[in-house]
Amino acid sequence: MKDILSTITAYRQARGWTEYQLAERSGLPQSTISSWYRKSMIPTVPSLEKICEAFGITLSQLFAADDAPVALTPKQREMLNRWDRLNEEQQTVIFQLIDKML
Repeated sequence: MKDILSTITAYRQARGWTEYQLAERSGLPQSTISSWYRKSMIPTVPSLEKICEAFGITLSQLFAADDAPVALTPKQREMLNRWDRLNEEQQTVIFQLIDKML
């Protein structure tokens, strides 16, 4: 069975996020996330869905057999950091721009 907490940690670290930043992006209390590690608990499915949404991945990607998390280049990490500061309308405009470029 896959160690889901290690996988979450790997995804978080690949993005350069702290547990606090993951909590902010997922909408989960930081105390919930830290208790998973302290008590070696498996997160609930609704919590995992929020975590996946924060990472921009699906549950199936989280549980995929490939244990290597998405590795981000420094430029990709910076782009994600900037993306997180945009509101929904601004993100829509960026998607429209990308669609026109493709």
